[in-house]
This record gives sequence, structure tokens and C-alpha cells, in this order.
Amino acid sequence: MRVTQLLLPTLREVPAEAEVISHQLLLRAGFIRKAAAGVYTLLPLGLRVIKKIEAIVREEMNRQGAQEIMMPVIQPAELWQESGRWDVYGPELFRLKDRHGRDFCLGPTHEEIITDLVRNEVKSYRQLPLLLYQIQNKYRDERRPRFGLMRGREFIMKDLYSFDRDEAGLETSYRKMFEAYTCIFQRCGLRFRPVEADAGAIGGNDTHEFMVLAEAGESVVVFCAQSSCGYAANVERAAVPAEKKAKEPLALLREVATPGQRTVEEVTSFLGMDTRRLIKTLLFETEKGFVAALVRGDREVNQVKLQKELRVLKCELADSETVGKVRGVRLGFAGPVGLDGVRLVADLEVMQMVNAVVGANKDDLHLLNVNPGRDFEPDVVADLRLVQAGDSCPRCGFPLSEARGIEVGQVFKLGDKYSKVLGATCLDEKGQSRPVVMGCYGIGITRTMAAAVEQNHDENGIIWPVSIAPFQILIAPVSTRDEGQLSLAEKVYGLLSEAGVETVLDDRPERAGVKFKDADLIGYPLRLTVGSKAVESGNLEIRRRRDGSTVLVPLEQVVDYVRDYCNSSGDTNSELRMESIHAV
Repeated sequence: MRVTQLLLPTLREVPAEAEVISHQLLLRAGFIRKAAAGVYTLLPLGLRVIKKIEAIVREEMNRQGAQEIMMPVIQPAELWQESGRWDVYGPELFRLKDRHGRDFCLGPTHEEIITDLVRNEVKSYRQLPLLLYQIQNKYRDERRPRFGLMRGREFIMKDLYSFDRDEAGLETSYRKMFEAYTCIFQRCGLRFRPVEADAGAIGGNDTHEFMVLAEAGESVVVFCAQSSCGYAANVERAAVPAEKKAKEPLALLREVATPGQRTVEEVTSFLGMDTRRLIKTLLFETEKGFVAALVRGDREVNQVKLQKELRVLKCELADSETVGKVRGVRLGFAGPVGLDGVRLVADLEVMQMVNAVVGANKDDLHLLNVNPGRDFEPDVVADLRLVQAGDSCPRCGFPLSEARGIEVGQVFKLGDKYSKVLGATCLDEKGQSRPVVMGCYGIGITRTMAAAVEQNHDENGIIWPVSIAPFQILIAPVSTRDEGQLSLAEKVYGLLSEAGVETVLDDRPERAGVKFKDADLIGYPLRLTVGSKAVESGNLEIRRRRDGSTVLVPLEQVVDYVRDYCNSSGDTNSELRMESIHAV
């Protein structure tokens, strides 16, 4: 390909709309263009990267015996109503009606469609196991689409579904996909961690997220500082054992004035005590009524855990006005003692506290020496807290470390969640009908491209791993007006192209500096420069984008050098990637 033939609209300035580096660079380097909020056009270079990621995914899926299919984007509401998810997905679900007034949605995921297919086509255990996948556009009406391809309303995703006769078969399928995902993200040149996660609206039992480690990540993961342990989890899922109850005599309950002291820091400072002595009472509104969640003063409530424990669809923190209407006190003075008409949910850690401080349910007053079990009795006791770095590992007790990550893939053990409700059954050896056991496995293709940029860039632009680069090498003649340089560049271009190397020739009548700057911005792994010295000596300068190193290669050795470099993915730090995998 020649640059003069490419649609390659590079930008010098950083677009004002772009917040994270991947969004900025993909716009500036001419890979994407915005059509609407959360909706993007993939330009030629962007599509080339996507196709390479898809090819890697297909190879690894097929290697595990999966079969590719294509399911409809437009899905009938009846299937979603049958599964009970028509309302669960809420406003994120793009809903539409056809000309006859029938309800449909744009598929954000395909559990219903695939289960309907299998219930109609699979009758016997002899037809199992099945691994069926597709690579297709998905649609979710995000409340706040942002960060370019990282959180969009339209995106490309690979989703695979496994169907087995029993849990043992599901375990085998799950392990296959776990291993396949590890290979995929290794081949894409990414540093990542598989972590325990929450299943969210998809549901199911066990699940792992594959997190690309990057500062721009929206997710926070915690992992054990002791590498031999292997524990790692999304903070939404992470659990921490409660501390043992303090050995301290129970003191008498008493009321104390705390005028104007509303926050944890204000109250504990006013009373001259540690924030760990206070119990926070936070009011949440659900579709089943109000709930008061209790956590230690230095902790935060994990709303995902709370919502899952309560089995509710809506769980939102009440504002000060709502607290005033429900409890009749200002925000900051609510407490669990004498709290009537509101369900009380306490964190495990709260039940170990002795002589704690709580709001008195009266303005400007708190209670001292409050003890769970004596002064109040929760309706539910559960793990509610948001885990933080420094907390103890639930497996070995070592301190947990923290990192930010971009979720690029997730694997779920669905069990019979969908097959049971949708009637996807098969006959076993004894002729008895049993629900098939399912798994679900997704990879965000467009998000993987963005995550690769987040991890692979410098101040000059993108640094693509060889395996997913739009082109492997750029040939840049210093001057296209010099017939000797242009002729040699054309010759090298022909040799590399014939050898199967993905090559682009910058044949624009631009200064060398402009070509070099664009090459760095776009991120070609190799740049071959053809100047007057190359014409004279026959030695060609090849520069590696990742580390900026250069090497002189004789013309007759150029094809072998470039091909060997690309085949070995020479610029990928595989040792670092393997280290991160071993740590989990």
C-alpha cells in the first residue's frame, strides 16, 4: 500500500473531546472518527488492527474446537421476557418496535438467542459438548459513553457459549476458554491479569475478568502481594475476612452533643477518637424500599455486593433531602439504634466492633458505646465493604496490592440459569430430560485495540505490537524527487511485499521530518529509511519503533531481517506478560 492511496487523516492537535491517551492517539493517527457520542467509524488502519485481533481470536477459538456462527442483532422481546431480563437490563437496552408494533431490542449480548437455538436443535447428550461463537457488533445505551472505544454504545465483541451435559463438562469448557483467552492476550502483546469478578446482569456462578493493566482503566483490581498465593479480584468481587472482636468490656450507652459535626472525620475529630470506632449508616433506595447499610467509619460500601445481597435491580445512595424525609434528621446523624421501618444490613466487620459511635437519629447528636447485638440487631449480616490496598488477602492473610485495569474479556459459568428458564434440555443415557449446562465467554475486540494503545505508546505516538500493527514496516524515501532514492524504495517495497511482509510506502512529496513524525504517531513497528547514503552503499537503515534503535542491513538481507523480526514478534516483552500471568 502507498500512503498517497491511503485514507489517513492524521491530526497534529489533540482533539478536545478525547480524555484518555488511546482516544487521543486513535483520533490523531487516523484510525477512528466520531459519528455520534459512543459511536465511531473505523478508518482503514483502524479496521486493519481490528481484523488482526479478530484473526487471533478466531484461531484460538477454532483451536479449542469452537464453531463460528452469526446471530441476529435485532432480537425479539419475547425471548428476553421469557428469560426475565427485559426489565433487568433497564435503560441500557436499545428498544424498538417494528411497523406492526412488536417489541425488539438491539443485542447487547446473546444468551437468549443462543439458548433458543440450542433448545430447538439439541435433543441428546450425544450432541454435546458444543462451543458456538460469533464476532459481531453489540449495542448498549450507555448513560455516559466516554473514552473513545473503551466505553461506547456500539462496539465489536466476540461472544462464545458452551453447552455441556453436566458441571464436569462445564469445568472443561471453562478451562479451555480460560487458556484460550490467555493465549489471545499474550499474542496481542498485552500485560494482563485474570481476576475474580462479579457476574452482573448476565448472572451465573463463577466468573473471571481479563484485565489489561493501565492507568486509564475504569476498574480497580486487588491482588495478593505474595506471588505464590495467586489471589486477584475486581474490587466489586473481592472479599476480606473480618477482624476478630476486640477484647474490651462493654460500656454504657450514652448520648453526646455533636453540633454541626456531620462527616466521619468531623465527628471523630470532635470526639477525639479513631475513625475506626465509628459505624457509618448509609441509606440506600431500592425498588423494595429503603435500606440502611452499616460499615466501619474508614470503609466504603460496595454497592455491587449490597445489591447482590438484597437481590434488587435498583440500589442508589439516598441524597440529603431524601434522608431528611425518611429519617427526619439531617445527613450525618442517622444511626442503627432505634431505626424503625428501614431494613438494616450490616457488614461483617461491624459485628466485631465494640463501644462504637453512631448517629443518634437526632440532629447534632451521636451515641457512644454502641454494641451490635446489644443495642441493635441487623436484619442481614454480610460482606459489604469495598476492599482497599493494604487489606488482608482472604486466602493467605498477606496485604493486598492495587492496580487499575481495562476489562477486555470475561468468562462466566452460567450453569442452568438460562437453560432452565428457557427450557433448553437434553436426554441423558437413561432417557431423562435435564437442563444443559452453559458457559459464556466474551472479548471486547474494539476495547482490546484501545487497551493495546493505553499500554503501548510514548510522547510521539502509538507503539503497536507486531502481531496487531496495521502494517509491519513503513518505507520512507527521504526525497521522492531523487530518482535514485525513489527507485531503491520501490525496489525494497516490491521485495518485501512479494515476501508477504505487510509494507506501506510513504510516497508523499513531504519532508523527511513529516514522514518520520507520522510514522511514529501511527506506530509502525519498523521504519526503513532510504536516503542518499543507502543509494550509494546499498545498506538500508531500519529503525525499531519500540526502543528507537537502528540497524544497517544490506539490501540482499532486508527481507530475511524484517521477516524474522516480525515472525518472532521481536518488540514484545513476553517475559513481562508471562510474569503477570504467573502472579495470578
